[in-house]
Amino acid sequence: MRSDAAPVHPVAIVGGGFSGVMTAVHLAAKGVPVALIDGTGRLGRGVAYSTREPVHLLNVVTAKMSAWPDKPDHFSQWCADDGLSFAERRAFGRYLGDQLAQADGVTPIEAMAVAAKRVGDGWLVTLSDGQQMEASALVLAQGNQPPTPFPGSAGLPEQLFINNPWSEAAHAAVERVAEEGSDVLILGTGLTMVDTVLSLAAAGHEGRITALSRRGLIPRPHVHPPRPPVPVSLDEVPHGNVIALWRWLRRRSAEVGFQAAVDALRPHTHAIWQQLGEREQRRFMRHARPWWDVHRHRIAPQVAEQLKDMIAAGQLEIVAGRVRRLEADSDQLRVAIARRDGREALREVGVAFNCTGPLGDLRRTADPLLRGLLEDGSVRTDAFAMGLDVDSRSRAGNGVWALGPLTKGRYWEIVAVPDIRHQAQAVAADIHEELVTHV
Repeated sequence: MRSDAAPVHPVAIVGGGFSGVMTAVHLAAKGVPVALIDGTGRLGRGVAYSTREPVHLLNVVTAKMSAWPDKPDHFSQWCADDGLSFAERRAFGRYLGDQLAQADGVTPIEAMAVAAKRVGDGWLVTLSDGQQMEASALVLAQGNQPPTPFPGSAGLPEQLFINNPWSEAAHAAVERVAEEGSDVLILGTGLTMVDTVLSLAAAGHEGRITALSRRGLIPRPHVHPPRPPVPVSLDEVPHGNVIALWRWLRRRSAEVGFQAAVDALRPHTHAIWQQLGEREQRRFMRHARPWWDVHRHRIAPQVAEQLKDMIAAGQLEIVAGRVRRLEADSDQLRVAIARRDGREALREVGVAFNCTGPLGDLRRTADPLLRGLLEDGSVRTDAFAMGLDVDSRSRAGNGVWALGPLTKGRYWEIVAVPDIRHQAQAVAADIHEELVTHV
C-alpha cells in the first residue's frame, strides 16, 4: 500500500483525549510508531481535561485515576496526594500530557481527520489541511460527540442559545452573563449542568440559574471518606432482567449503602449489560438509566455542598419538567416551561445552555470521518446507534478499532478512566499482535 505521496504510519489514532493518548502510549511501549491525530487544540487532554476552571474537579478520587491498569497509585503519586482527594481536572490533563510526552514513537498531528478509505490492507487518511497519510491500522477515539441541537432552538441567536456547552462560545457566554447579571437556563441536570453552574459561580455570576430536566434528578455526592468496599461476585447479581437487578440493588443499598452497592457492580458492568439482551437493555435505557446515572456518576462532596448552598440561597433552582417554547426577544430568551407538577413557568434569561448530554444517535454525527465511514459501510452503528458496533476486541471492522464512548453499545460503562484504561491497553495489544502477525 506504500505511496510516494503519503507518509506511512503503522497506526493512525484519531482523537487526542484519554482513549487515544493511552492507546498511543501503550503501542509506543511495544515499539509501534503511531500518528496521533487531533485538530481541536486539545491534543493530549481531550474535552474533559482541557478545562481552564480550577473549580472543575474530577468525579473520582485520585487513587482511582491512574492511567495505567497495573499501577493503581500512579496518578496519586504524580500529584503527591494521599489518594483520597478530588483533584482538579486540568491537573489530570497535565498528567495525561506527561504520559504522552514520555512516549517515544508517537507523532502528534494537529489537524482533523476528515476522511479515510481503504487502500489495499490499510487506510489512506485525509486531514483537514489537505495532507494524507497511510496507515495499516485505524483507531477511532473521538470520545463523546457534541449534543444534538435542542428541539425548538433552530434559528435562535447564537449568543442566546449555546448548543455545545464545551465550546468557546459557551465560555464567552458565561463571562457575558456574569458581567450582565442576567438569569440563565440550563437544559439538563447531569454532570455537564454541574460544570456549567460551577463556571458561572467562578465567573462571579449572581443572577438566577434554572436547571431543567424531565425528572429533575442531579448527581449524588460521593460519601467521603469512602467506606470500605463490599465486593460481590458476578454470580450473586441477577442476570438478564432489569427489574430483578433493580430490586437486588435496592435491597443491597439498604444493607451497605447505595455507593458501596453501586461500586460493587463496577467490575461486572460489562458482563451485566451484555447479559441483559437487547430488549432488556432498551428497558433499562428507557426507565432506569436516569436513576442509575445520578447514583453511578457522582460528584465531589465539596461540589455537592456548593450546589446545596446555591439552592438554599435561591440562586439555583432544579426543576422537573420540559420546555414548551423558546423565543428570542431582543437580547433575552423567553422560555415557557411545563413543570412536572402541572404548573406553568416563564423565564426570561440572558442565555440557555444545552447540557442534555452528548449526541445519543451516532447516525446524526457531524464528524466527517465517522459519517464517511458509516456511509461507505466500513463501520456500522450498534443496535441503539449510541456508538459503533464492535466485537469483543473492540474491532469495528477490518483494520479499524474503536474505544471509549464510541463503544457504549457493547460495554455501556466505558466513559470513565477506570474503564477505558483497560480497553486502551487491550486494544494496543490486539493491534500489535495483528501487525506482527501480518509482517
